[in-house]
Amino acid sequence: MTAATDASSAPAERELLTGEAVALDVRPASYLLRAAGTIIDWLTYLLIMFGCLMLLVATGGGLDGALVRALVILILVFGMVILPTTIELATRGRSLGKLAVGARIVRDDGGAIGFRHAFIRALAGVLEIFMTFGGIAALTGLLSTRSKRLGDLMAGAYSQLERVPKARPLDLYLAPQLAGWAQTADVARLPDRLSRRIAQFVRQAPQLTPAARVGLSTELAREASAYVSPLPPVDAETFLVGVAVLRRQRDTRALQLEHDRLDRLTPVLDALPHAFPDR
Repeated sequence: MTAATDASSAPAERELLTGEAVALDVRPASYLLRAAGTIIDWLTYLLIMFGCLMLLVATGGGLDGALVRALVILILVFGMVILPTTIELATRGRSLGKLAVGARIVRDDGGAIGFRHAFIRALAGVLEIFMTFGGIAALTGLLSTRSKRLGDLMAGAYSQLERVPKARPLDLYLAPQLAGWAQTADVARLPDRLSRRIAQFVRQAPQLTPAARVGLSTELAREASAYVSPLPPVDAETFLVGVAVLRRQRDTRALQLEHDRLDRLTPVLDALPHAFPDR
């Protein structure tokens, strides 16, 4: 029961609801990707600050000591707060590290971040990244379902993965014993999220271990059985393949009918009213 609750709460955490209560399936960047992007940004800012300090040492020999200390503090503030805030604000949540891992910082509702979000994240980064060498950020990211660091929690933002792998075509065939069942089966009530999970399992099943394959197919078949009628007397994986094939066929048929309907309406929509000449 606990495992089922955790499995259902994890997708809910990644689910984004629009103003029309439509759920969007967005993918937060993983912990390792976030760590890699943060390290790249951290090294970049350190190199910039080190270069500014070296320039100050080379050209500021005749400056007053108090002025030198003030310039050093200004360089540190620039490299740790001003520069990260400006870059994220100008690129709408992107930076060198996030470009490298294919991620972007967005608000919790999926919108682009503003000055407040970028400034809070940069200000919190002074403590959790620079002063503790990333220790607080690493610990907070491990405890968060979206790999949020402390600055993300304070600003109400997270790192969204934008570089997703290209979908590969899935070749599925209906088992012969399901031919009669497919004529009367109803899979229209199957939720889109569950349908995608079933398709993902069918695609990855050959790479799974036998125990994991049986366990996942049994769990998915149990969830799908509440939305499929009638239930065929076959094993869980064969049932899931049949559901995936039937769902794809009916979705394809619906899209084709919509395309045909639009083709029939195209002459009417493009024509001028009352045979008015096209000038």
